[in-house]
Amino acid sequence: MVTLTNFQVNDYDLSDDTLHRYLTTPVIAVDTETMGLIPQRDRLCLIQLCDSDGFVTAIRIKLGQTEAPNLKQLMESKKNLKVFHYARFDVAQLLYHFKIQTEPIFCTKIASKLARTYTNSHGLKSLVKELEGIELDKSSQSSDWGDASNLSESQLNYAANDVLYLISIRRKLMTMLKREGRWGLAQNCFDCIPVFADLDIRQYRDIFEH
Repeated sequence: MVTLTNFQVNDYDLSDDTLHRYLTTPVIAVDTETMGLIPQRDRLCLIQLCDSDGFVTAIRIKLGQTEAPNLKQLMESKKNLKVFHYARFDVAQLLYHFKIQTEPIFCTKIASKLARTYTNSHGLKSLVKELEGIELDKSSQSSDWGDASNLSESQLNYAANDVLYLISIRRKLMTMLKREGRWGLAQNCFDCIPVFADLDIRQYRDIFEH
């Protein structure tokens, strides 16, 4: 649950102080909230970040915004690993809207599919339930994120919870991947994510099929 002691909202970009905090954090969890699944049509409304101490920042994005210099500096810093769930989507959003080239990347969805081959349930809710023993409330997932200045408490809680457990989940999935001899394969997959994000933006589909 989000509390005032570990959650803050920044308007349009990271504040300088918050940027400094995250730049000194080796691993950062990242997520986005949008008006839909098509970057060319649906705008980016909210970006959430979380550090290993559980400190969450939500960045409210305004209509027509095309720059966020502090966020760009953080996301392109090679010293900070960015952890996503389904990174392909979020990386494409950041690339399309802000020209951000995100790296390096860890994707818990890809890691789950490589490590947890005993199940077909690789959504964040399933991962958090199995690996953290917590039932996420996803009732605000399909809601209107367009008026970022008037988000409800339930929306902000939902947005924060989407990043709050990613760093812990990453550690547990890394252990499984290494145990099963799939860690190198996972890293190769993570390295490919920016290419797939770029292909998605350019609307290339199934390019590797026969």
